Amino acid sequence: MATRATVLSLYRQMLRASQKFDNYNFREYSLRRVREEFHRHKNEQDSAVIEALVKKAKENLEIIERQSLISRLYGK
Repeated sequence: MATRATVLSLYRQMLRASQKFDNYNFREYSLRRVREEFHRHKNEQDSAVIEALVKKAKENLEIIERQSLISRLYGK
């Protein structure tokens, strides 16, 4: 079961990973999407739904990290 601390940690990791984009537009878009998604689901009570959201967020974190790395490697 995903605890509040787990979800907050995941949120912070996603925000930190989003900050690593070199391109301002990509960085701001990623930050905005992360904040919006977590805000939209902040009152979710169903543990099955929370688990599914955490799983999806972890997958998206990997995508953000990979894309920000590519952005830094081939940015300029």
